[in-house]
Amino acid sequence: MSGHSKWHTIKHKKAALDAKRGKIFTRLIKEIVIAARGGGDPGSNARLRTAITAAKALSMPQDNITRAIKRGTGELEGLTIEEYTYEGYGPGGAAVMVKVATDNKNRTVSEIRHIFGKNGGNMAEPGAVGWMFEMKSSITVDGENASEEKLMDVALEAGADDIRNNGDSWQILSDPGAYQAVLDALAAANIPVVESEQTALVPKNVMNLEGKDAAAMMKLFEALDDHDDVQNVYGNFEISDDADVDG
Repeated sequence: MSGHSKWHTIKHKKAALDAKRGKIFTRLIKEIVIAARGGGDPGSNARLRTAITAAKALSMPQDNITRAIKRGTGELEGLTIEEYTYEGYGPGGAAVMVKVATDNKNRTVSEIRHIFGKNGGNMAEPGAVGWMFEMKSSITVDGENASEEKLMDVALEAGADDIRNNGDSWQILSDPGAYQAVLDALAAANIPVVESEQTALVPKNVMNLEGKDAAAMMKLFEALDDHDDVQNVYGNFEISDDADVDG
């Protein structure tokens, strides 16, 4: 999730709650199913390997993982899950990109449009804001587990392009092609990864949101993030960590 530390802090708290509710399992299973279409062997499929690692980190039973892989490879029947990306504008005119994985596109797009409208935003046509973002791999490391100097030595040496301070965490950005090399380097240095994504949408430039716009944007992001079909949400805004977003 791009956006500043205020959202990162809340997202990490939400992730713990989602894990307890089992909601995050649904997202991970969808990701495994989709990733497995590129091959059921995690040794040669980096996206699948990442999805399995994330699932195991949350103690997903191996049987669930195996079934999801077989659904993706076609060995087991199941609903057809497809990926889509929707674009829109949020409060204050900030750009928003929403990645979904759904078995019913018409239902999902209608519900996403409703969430935008209810929370001070609006859906946009394809390409309206996509040009404001670029594809990068994104790896998040807890701020307590590594210093900036250590990450620069490890990640940049492995091919990362940039390291961003998100307050309580570090975001390591690189070309998607360098994703696995950076992950391997972090593992070799015993630096645990909080979350990772090989093809994240990173804003080329950001705008600062304050006051009512910041509060409304947070509500929009949380509402989108809570939708069962949403895999990730991205925005080209920053909200300072001391901003009052409760009003």
